[in-house]
Amino acid sequence: MIAETPKNKPRFRLHPAALLNSERLRRSLVETYEKKGNLKYAIGVVLLFLSIASLVYTNDLVDKLEEREEREVRLFGEGLRYIINSPDDENFNVVMGFIQDALNFYQIPAIYVDENNFPSVFKNIPFSKNASLREKERIVEAHLAKMKKEHPPVPVQIGEGKVGYIYYSNSFLLTQLRYYPFIQLSVMLLIGYLAYLAFSAARKAEQNRVWVGLAKETAHQLGTPLSSLMAWVEYFRSDPNIDSSIADEIEKDVVRLEMITTRFSNIGSVPTLKQESVSFIVTSFITYLQKRVSSKVHFYIHDQLAEGQTALLNKNLFEWVVENICKNAVDAMAGIGEIHVTLQAPPSSKEILIDITDTGKGMTKANANKIFNPGFSTKKRGWGLGLTLAKRIIEDYHGGKLFVKSSEVGKGTTFRILIPAKVMEEVVEQDQDIES
Repeated sequence: MIAETPKNKPRFRLHPAALLNSERLRRSLVETYEKKGNLKYAIGVVLLFLSIASLVYTNDLVDKLEEREEREVRLFGEGLRYIINSPDDENFNVVMGFIQDALNFYQIPAIYVDENNFPSVFKNIPFSKNASLREKERIVEAHLAKMKKEHPPVPVQIGEGKVGYIYYSNSFLLTQLRYYPFIQLSVMLLIGYLAYLAFSAARKAEQNRVWVGLAKETAHQLGTPLSSLMAWVEYFRSDPNIDSSIADEIEKDVVRLEMITTRFSNIGSVPTLKQESVSFIVTSFITYLQKRVSSKVHFYIHDQLAEGQTALLNKNLFEWVVENICKNAVDAMAGIGEIHVTLQAPPSSKEILIDITDTGKGMTKANANKIFNPGFSTKKRGWGLGLTLAKRIIEDYHGGKLFVKSSEVGKGTTFRILIPAKVMEEVVEQDQDIES
C-alpha cells in the first residue's frame, strides 16, 4: 500500500509537455543532420554527374576537331602534290590560295619536308619580326622535332617514286580544348569544396541553434523540481526522526543539479576560464561520482602530474566532460567493471594528457569515427549529445582535443583529453608582471 503524501510536504511533477518538447528537440537534431547529410551527398552526385558529362562531351569534341585538322593537313598535302606535279597549270594560284586559307583558318602549324629531308614549306610557324634567316631555321627545326613526336607525317607523292612529308601540330584552339576538361574539373572540384564549406557552416549554425534551444529548455524544466527538492531537504531536516546525513547527501545532489542547470542555461555564451589544479578537479569529481554509480564499478586514479600543475579551465564545464565520458563508460560496462583515469604531462609536451579507460564492450572503428556526431548513439534512447558537447567544450572553449585513443570490441575503450598545461610558478610570474 502506498502512503498518501502529507499536505504540508512539498510536491512536484514534471509536466508531460516537457518530455514532449525534449523529444521534439532530439528528433529535430537528428533530422537536421540527416537532411544536411543527404543534401551534401546529393550535391556531390550532381557535381560528379556534371563533371563526367562535361568531360565526355569535351573529349568527343576534341576528337572530332582533331580529325578535321588532320583532314585539312591531308588536303594541304594534296594541294602541294598537285602544285609540284603540275607547275604550269593556270589554276596554280587558286589552288595555293585555297590550301593556305584552309590552314590559316584553323591556325594549324605545318611544315612540308621534301624528298631531300629539307623543310621547304611551312605555315603558321611564329617568328619574331626581326628574326634572321638563321634564327628562322632554328625555330623551324625546333618545331619540326616537336611535330615528329605529336603526329605521324602525311605523305605527299611527288612522282618518280619520290615522297615528301607534312608534319603538323595541333592548333592553339585544339590545345586549349585538350586542357579545358582538366580546368573544368578543377573548377567543379572548387565549386564542390565551396559548397561543402557553405553547408558545413550552415550545419554548424543549425547545430548551435538546436543545442542552445535544447539546453535552455532543459534548464527551464529542471527549475521546478529543483525548487521542490530543496523544500524536501528542509522538510527532512525539520523531522528529528530522519537521519540528517540523508538530507546532507540529497542536498549535495541538489547542488549538483543546480550546477547542471547553470551549465545548460549558459550554453551559447563564452565561459570564463581560470587557472585550476587538474589533479584536484579530477580527483574530487571522481570521488563524488563513484558514490552515485553502481558499487560494482571501481574507479582508479593514476595521478602522474607534478605538484602545482595547472591549466586554464572552466571547472563546471570540465567536470561535465569527465562526467559524460565516465557515465558512457559505466553504460558500456553494464554497471560492472573498472574505470582507470590517468593524468600525465610528458616532459617534451606542453599539454596535459588525461586518459579515461573502461573495461566495457568497446566500439567498432566505424562507431568510433561517428561517436562525436550529434544525434549518434549506440543506446536505444540515447540523445547522442553528451560526447558532442564534451568535444565542443574541450576543443572550442579550452583549446584542447578530445578523441578516442583506442577501442577494441569486447575489451574496452580509452578516451584521451589534451589540454594546454601550465605550472603554478609560471602563473605567479605572469601575475607579478601584470601587477608591475
